Amino acid sequence: MATKKSNLINVGRITTVHGVKGWVKIHSDTAPRENILQYKPWWLKTRHGVKAVEIDDGQVHGQGFIAHIKGVDDRDLAREYCQVDIAVERSQLPELAADEFYWHELEGLSVISEYEGQTVRLGTVDRLMETGANDVLLVKGDSDSIDQKDRLIPYLPDQVIRSVDLDANEMVVDWDPEF
Repeated sequence: MATKKSNLINVGRITTVHGVKGWVKIHSDTAPRENILQYKPWWLKTRHGVKAVEIDDGQVHGQGFIAHIKGVDDRDLAREYCQVDIAVERSQLPELAADEFYWHELEGLSVISEYEGQTVRLGTVDRLMETGANDVLLVKGDSDSIDQKDRLIPYLPDQVIRSVDLDANEMVVDWDPEF
């Protein structure tokens, strides 16, 4: 049975407070990073549930960003939002070209290796990581895979990544299963 995907996509995280007037520091997972300040509303995934908030001001600060949540005007109230994921509605994300994918679309895909004439299932994409040179898939072995090994596979379209089929929930890679 297929599970329904959430309409909310994580785009960053509130890390800590900034100053005494309710500002918070933001870690952005968007590209470009400053795009996080353009989304409205932010949906905060708190321990008490998901809450929509309005950001009434935000700016670049050093290597990151700071933002002010409307109605949050002191440090103690702002602290309640620290270490909370920021999500936006999927419909707010820009359309991509046919051969481009958002990371959240790749997470959960089955990974099939077609390497030197053999086809084997390596596992499932658990998450992606930025390494500087290229993005890397963390593929976790599962009960249907060749073994239970976790693998780090570079996300290099046309080199390692042969195809991505979101409808079939599958990614085909050219990767040595022994590696």
